[in-house]
Amino acid sequence: MEGLGGQELLRRAGPSPKGLIRCAKPLGCSRCSVRKAAGVQQIPRANGLYRSRVLGRGQNVQCSLSQRSVADQPAPTKRVPRSAIRLAVPSKGRMAEDTIQLLKDCQLNVYKPNPRQYIASISQMPGLEVWFQRASDVVRKLMYGDVDLGIVGYDMFREIADSDPGLIILHDSLDFGKCHLGLGIPTGGKWADIRSLDDLKAMPEWSETNPLRVVTGYHNVARKFFTEKGFEHVVLLSADGALEAAPLMGTADIILDLVSTGVTLRENNLKEIEGGRIMNSQGVLVGNAAALRESPQLLAVVHELIERLEAHLKADQFYSVVANMRGTSPEDVATKILSCEALRGLQGPTISPVYSWNPSSSSNGAGAAAAERGFYAATICVPKARLYTSVKDLRAIGGSGVLVQPMTYIFDEEPERWQKVLSTLGL
Repeated sequence: MEGLGGQELLRRAGPSPKGLIRCAKPLGCSRCSVRKAAGVQQIPRANGLYRSRVLGRGQNVQCSLSQRSVADQPAPTKRVPRSAIRLAVPSKGRMAEDTIQLLKDCQLNVYKPNPRQYIASISQMPGLEVWFQRASDVVRKLMYGDVDLGIVGYDMFREIADSDPGLIILHDSLDFGKCHLGLGIPTGGKWADIRSLDDLKAMPEWSETNPLRVVTGYHNVARKFFTEKGFEHVVLLSADGALEAAPLMGTADIILDLVSTGVTLRENNLKEIEGGRIMNSQGVLVGNAAALRESPQLLAVVHELIERLEAHLKADQFYSVVANMRGTSPEDVATKILSCEALRGLQGPTISPVYSWNPSSSSNGAGAAAAERGFYAATICVPKARLYTSVKDLRAIGGSGVLVQPMTYIFDEEPERWQKVLSTLGL
């Protein structure tokens, strides 16, 4: 438990046989105000940590004044040689379900014969192993080199990797798990008039002996955020769940957590404030940079993954629309369509004559019959959000018989993200 203050700190430490807990240094302060308030004698150690004794209670408290982040922890020095390429994915929850569904939508079917197993395969990509891990361990295993690729939320990547230069984001927008990391502030009492981050920082309550207590599971992100925003007296607390209840219980003043719709915040009498949104998050594909530079086989797998992901995610934004258009020629129909910006599609419409049976014109051929009737078929790509507007625009320029079909893939030229990966790796 990090950063518990005063008598509450002593009470929480009581049940432990060793009485050891962990406390965060207030940001911007030269010593730990929690220990000062609780009456703690600090005894420095050679490793940069302080072993402290709470006066009169016989409890030991361990406080890290160096504020080492997760990314600073040394990686294992011994690595097991292997030939298979490994992709780590979340093992539980909505992120796990969405990850497997995304791969399936890209025609990459994850086969796991036993639900208790932590390893699976993808028949379309032989030689690629899929490892199911906790979301936080996906990032850690990437840092250690135990896996080569990983799919995880951007929030977890930022918290665990902490700007680790050994990792590279290969795809930053997998279009699932969308949410944001933000502050949750109580709505009533002294908080009623707090509407912005500046209001929060200006509250006179915060001092060295009474710091702002923030409960969160994102300590690295929170520490950087409050430091950059100029907060001087902040203590970060830990909790495994139900963070929204902490302010009402008196355990913390505010929370810092993931927000999706905001319903849970509102139902627990919490609100968001201006400037309190820390980052947006969604699923990302991450790779180990050293492994990518050393393995041509891994690069080939990444190239295929990016191609499949880009083709599916791009197609998922559009409908394929086919309409019968009146016009004197294909050029005439194309001009009408291109005059409307919303109908231009990816590169423009595909125009072809409509061949219909007309006995009176059979001697002249089907092409002549199509020209006489003045109908041509136009195929365009339309953004899903503008479907009905596009149908009305087509009707306005002579369109009828409009057909709408979902799109599965759009394979363009080399994806821009692939070129960016090569540039980042210096290849």
